[in-house]
Amino acid sequence: MAEGAVTVKFFASLREAVGCAEVEVQAASLEQLKQALAAVLPADGMAELLAENVKIAVNQDIVEAADHELAPGDEVAFLPPVTGG
Repeated sequence: MAEGAVTVKFFASLREAVGCAEVEVQAASLEQLKQALAAVLPADGMAELLAENVKIAVNQDIVEAADHELAPGDEVAFLPPVTGG
């Protein structure tokens, strides 16, 4: 892992949309993370990540605030909407 980087994981349909299971980027907040991801991921994949019904977890805790702070070594996961019947 690069010094100061966070690991970003994508699950299920989001993994298919962005074309990979995980990436490492430099970011100190969720807003910076989204900007960093936009620089390395396809635009249509980013659109899916930013959908209202996608949840974001930091170190396995769901977070909401765009200004949520990130620390080097954090794991950020983008979770697709859950469907079921």
